[in-house]
Amino acid sequence: MTTVNHPPVSHHPLTASLRDGTSRLRPRRSCLAVPGSNPRFLEKAQGLPADQVFLDLEDACAPLAKPEARHTIVKFLNEGDWTGKTRVVRVNDWTTEWTYRDVVTVVEGAGPNLDCIMLPKVQDAQQVVALDLLLTQIEKTMGFEVGRIGIEAQIENARGLNNVNEIAQASPRVETIIFGPADFMASINMKTLVVGEQPPGYPADAYHYILMKILMAARANDLQAIDGPYLQIRNVDGYREVARRAAALGFDGKWVLHPGQVEASNEIFSPSQEDFDHAELILDAYDYYTSEAGGKKGSAMLGDEMIDEASRKMALVVSGKGRAAGMRRTSKFEIPEG
Repeated sequence: MTTVNHPPVSHHPLTASLRDGTSRLRPRRSCLAVPGSNPRFLEKAQGLPADQVFLDLEDACAPLAKPEARHTIVKFLNEGDWTGKTRVVRVNDWTTEWTYRDVVTVVEGAGPNLDCIMLPKVQDAQQVVALDLLLTQIEKTMGFEVGRIGIEAQIENARGLNNVNEIAQASPRVETIIFGPADFMASINMKTLVVGEQPPGYPADAYHYILMKILMAARANDLQAIDGPYLQIRNVDGYREVARRAAALGFDGKWVLHPGQVEASNEIFSPSQEDFDHAELILDAYDYYTSEAGGKKGSAMLGDEMIDEASRKMALVVSGKGRAAGMRRTSKFEIPEG
């Protein structure tokens, strides 16, 4: 592929409009996949408590059904009630003949009611740049706000993983980096047919390096990291185990393929009430102790715990996830007497 020279994110002409204080870090604890060719599923998805819903034109949509599915998706984006949900469409990857028409039809038809385009099987930064340019052309032609629609980049093979940091920096539209386990496992000849499960014969976590590399690229570029699907949809215990692994590392959410997985994902990728309350207390206490009234201290005690600037940063992460999930604190900081 011809090399495309593009400015780094910090100097991209769209950066100012996208980084002006309006965060792209939307709640994505649960990302529900819905076949774009199935009106019944599209109707049902609107009533499920998933943070994000992506209407799929790729793997969940048969080749002969794709052209009509584009128009079905436009109809449901424009006429459906997606209140409280991030609205995403997964198009086909750039190696197919469908991609450009997926993007043009969906964005021209429902751009104001669309939050992101998900691009699967991303292998290098130029593929993200190409999508960015196409989106910009459509937005200018249609009179839409330029740069509002985000991009979610899905990593599904070894080449994509090797280039993941450049992919994360390819456009200020990029919001998330997603691990696509099924295609990835096939691309590296992993010895298992159960997506997300550990391959037999390997005593450690076969996915640790993959997940951490995606997570580091995401965090280094202020993006979210999302784990992919768990295909045994009726095995909720198995889903919970795999989701906890990603959550423990710091991932922001995981795909759900069945309504039974939604509650588990929302729970696992939210802080506990105890942790949320503690984080809020740390933030309040730190604000007080570093103030004039609190003695302008760089560190202080909160009960038996010493808190400082590092504690504040850690608490911000937990607090942010809790607030995004709609949690409410059950305790408050009391200014010490005297």
